[in-house]
Parts: sequence; structure tokens; C-alpha cells
Amino acid sequence: MANHDLESPLLSSQPSDPPHIILNVHDSDSSTQQSNNHKPNPNTSSRNPFEFIGSDGLSVPAPSTLDPFRNDTPNIEGLYELIKIVICLPIAIVRLVLFGVCLAAGYVATKIALLGWKDKHNPMPKWRSRLMWVTRGCTRCILFSFGYHWIKRKGKLAPREIAPIVVSNHVSYIDPIFYFFEFFPTIVAAESHDSMPFVGTIIRAMQVIYVNRFSPSSRKLAVNEIKRKASCGRFPRVLLFPEGTTTNGKVLISFQLGAFIPGYAVQPVIVRYPHVHFDQSWGNVSLGMLMFRMFTQFHNFMEVEYLPIVSPLDNCKENPSHFAKRTSHAIASALNVVQTNHSYGDLMLLTKASELKQEKPSSYMVEMAKVESLFHISSLEAVNFLDKFLSMNPDASGRVKFIDFLRTFRLRTCTLSEELFGFLDVEKNGSITFKQFLYGSAHVMKRPLFQQSCELAFAQCDTRGHNQISEQELGDTIRHAIPDFDEDEIHELFSIFDMDGDGSVSKDNFLCCLRRNPLLIALFKPCLVHKDSSQVGQGILEEIV
Repeated sequence: MANHDLESPLLSSQPSDPPHIILNVHDSDSSTQQSNNHKPNPNTSSRNPFEFIGSDGLSVPAPSTLDPFRNDTPNIEGLYELIKIVICLPIAIVRLVLFGVCLAAGYVATKIALLGWKDKHNPMPKWRSRLMWVTRGCTRCILFSFGYHWIKRKGKLAPREIAPIVVSNHVSYIDPIFYFFEFFPTIVAAESHDSMPFVGTIIRAMQVIYVNRFSPSSRKLAVNEIKRKASCGRFPRVLLFPEGTTTNGKVLISFQLGAFIPGYAVQPVIVRYPHVHFDQSWGNVSLGMLMFRMFTQFHNFMEVEYLPIVSPLDNCKENPSHFAKRTSHAIASALNVVQTNHSYGDLMLLTKASELKQEKPSSYMVEMAKVESLFHISSLEAVNFLDKFLSMNPDASGRVKFIDFLRTFRLRTCTLSEELFGFLDVEKNGSITFKQFLYGSAHVMKRPLFQQSCELAFAQCDTRGHNQISEQELGDTIRHAIPDFDEDEIHELFSIFDMDGDGSVSKDNFLCCLRRNPLLIALFKPCLVHKDSSQVGQGILEEIV
């Protein structure tokens, strides 16, 4: 049998493997018996209520069983670990004092290095950079206080002129501390880091490139800064964590493209934290607990490996997405882990579900990188859809039943509401998951005729031409779809559209409501489709003159 070590990949992983085909073979007797025993669920429907806006049906991938953000040891478990912590408590106190002294000394040295420095657009003067060696020495002592007495290295850091950009997987807050000591890079960080005590001052000395991940203009400015600083040999090399957040190190999530758009060669670096009793990843565990556990270990293991340089193809004109995929594949192969389509957006969904005390928060992750690629919706929009889904009171498994779906959308049991629910319930088992709800809502929003349908629906409701819709006008229009809707039900539905509660709905509020609740566009189908159309649901909209 071949001899494999932990670093050797067992299988060659690709960013997206072809789907497996599973054949279920039944004999004729069992098939007949299943057919006779099957009873259709009255709360599901196979009819597509969105054909009129160009929908050809909904397809939802199976849920992922991987959780990239789960820490394996969030709690202290086992007699060995308890005894070790008790033994290390006196050592932990010494380590805490060492940590505080080194942090204070590094902070003072950094303040002196930054004192009177105004021209931060240009590289830091050499004498100021030499002062930062004091901070870098303090950083190594901080790593020592956390139990990283020695750090195993493999490979070498390439010269800056060959690879001005370094990319790394991101597992713990220890990663940037190590890189600060190792080669004092310029980093890309969230704007919120600037206000952190002590740390904010130190990363300012690294001439940090701030970015607001939710602002397209901020991301564009950050890419320009990466390119400017990478092209100038007087700046330190640029370090990025393209995953955009920390993971547990057992998978590699999707890469952001900021490091690859400038078109410079990058050197991938990987970090590992081998462990048995204590997982050092910054997952579902607080910073205070993570620091305490580090202080109470005999030794914490860390390995760093510098991988071969990855250069863009086609004379630096390679597509950034393809460049990022080649780099991520090199890192995943070296780590011997799989790649997933999770992103920072999934962490936002996970955090939101945890804050609202859901029993299985990980079931609300949807692999946001794939969702963004398919439907072009942002992570913030996905979180808004999660808010709507959680208002439906999902059960312990994270599924919503028909009755709760109706309650949230202020609908009653009827043919149309069954069609809406059946459209989302792709498994036809009488309940829906958040992934199905998100995919269905995003699918409807992406249809070519969705925006036009929303505007035409408002024009149809606004019978008086006042650019305002009254409750009566909305009710008259909705009754074309649900004829037996009573006044109280109309009032409840109107409250969804009347976002400011002033008793009328403006066009902006109407369009905004349908963007937040795109499934409701089906309520306006009768007034949008030609009544004389011989083929119902062809997506032929009336032209409003």
C-alpha cells in the first residue's frame, strides 16, 4: 500500500465536480405498491404560477452537509483537557501578563513610528520602518504567549519583485499576527478594524487598504490601491485573505477577486493548526474563550507552507475569476481539502440564525457564492429574505409548512396560494427550506419580465392615476386572482405594501415591496396576461399606453 502523509491529496479536487447519477431500480410489484400507496399532498401544486413572466420552473440544488465555520471543540470536554487547564492556570497568568506587556510595548513603538507622519499615501520612510521592528519583535513574543513556541515552516517566501501579492487561507486571528511578524505586509482589512483598540493603530502602520465589502465603490478603490502598492517596489508586499473570513481549515470556501484583478503574480501560502483536543479555528466560539483555551495549552501547533508562485496566463490578461480558481485549486490541493461555494454571506446567514436562536443555524447556509453567481443578489438581500423566512416560524429542522407560509404572506388557502407554495416545494413533501425559499424568490426576481410586470401591476392598480394606490384599489385588483378575498384579508395584505403606514401606497413603496416579496407578483397575473390569449401563461403582458 502506498505511503501517504497528511499533506498528500488523496483525490484530485476541482472547484465543482460533476454530479453523481443515482439509479433506483424497483421491481414491478414494489413499483405498483408504491404507486397505490402514494397520496398527493393537497398543499403542493405542480402548476407554475410564474410562467407569465418567463419562468420555466424552479430547480434547487441539494443542501450542503459541510459547515466551514464550525469549531470542533467549542466547549471544554474530557478529563484530560480539564486536568491540563488546571495545571496550566498559573502558566496562563504569566502568559497573559506577557501578552499585555508585549502589546503595550508594540503599541508605544508604533505610536512613535507614526508620530508626525502626514504623507501616508506614499511608502513609510525607512527610519520609521526600522522602528516597527520593535513591534514585530513584540508580535513574536505575543505568539509565544499564546503557546506557539516554535512554528514549522516549509518552502520560502519569494522575492517581492517576483510575487508582490501573497494570498493565504484564513483560519484564526493568529494568521495575521504571524504574517505581521514574518514579513510586515500591507494588508486589506474591513473599515471596522481601524477603530479596534491597540490593533487599529498597529495595522495603520502597515498602510492598510480599507474596504467596505458591501460598497461597490469601496471595493473598486481597494482594487486600485492593491494594484498601486503592488506595482511600487518601495511598498511592502500586499497580503490578502481571499476567502474574506475565517474558516475551520477543513474546507476552502470561494475566493474574492481583489487579489487577482490587478494581474500580478501571487504566492499562495497555507497555514495549518494540527490538533487533537483543541481546535484553534475561530468558528462558533467567542474570542475570549479562544484566547483562554490558547493560554491553557502546553503548546499550540502551527505550520506554514509557502507554495509555488501562480502567475496569470496569456501575458497577464487572464480572466480574474479563472486566475482565482487556479490559485484556490493549488491551495486546496496542498491542504488536501475540498472547495465549496460558501462565502462571507453564508457566515452572515449563520450568524443571523444563531442570534434568533434557531436549533440548527447551519441549515440556513446556502453557498452564497453560487447564489450570487446565478441570481446576482447580494448577501444583504439574502439576509432580508432570511428575516422573512424566519418570520414563518420554521420547525426544529428549519422547514416551513403551508399554513405558516400563508400567515406570513397574508394569504388564504386557494388554488393560487397552493401553486405558490408548490412552486417552492420542489420535493413535494408539504414543507420548504430556506434554500428553496431563497432560490424561488431570487429566480422570480431574475425573470426578464419581472421588473416590467411590477410597473405594469402598479399602473393597473392605480385606476385614478394619482400615483398612489388605495386599499380599495388594491383589493379590486387582487380579487381577480382570489375572488373570495374579504375586506379583513385585503386589509392585512395591504399592510405589507403600505410600508410607511400612511394609508396609501406610492409607486416606490409598491416596487420595493415586490422586490422584498417577489412571489407576490403572481397576485397580479390576471390583470397582466391577455384575457383572450389562447395559451395561458405565455408571458404576454398587456401594453399600458
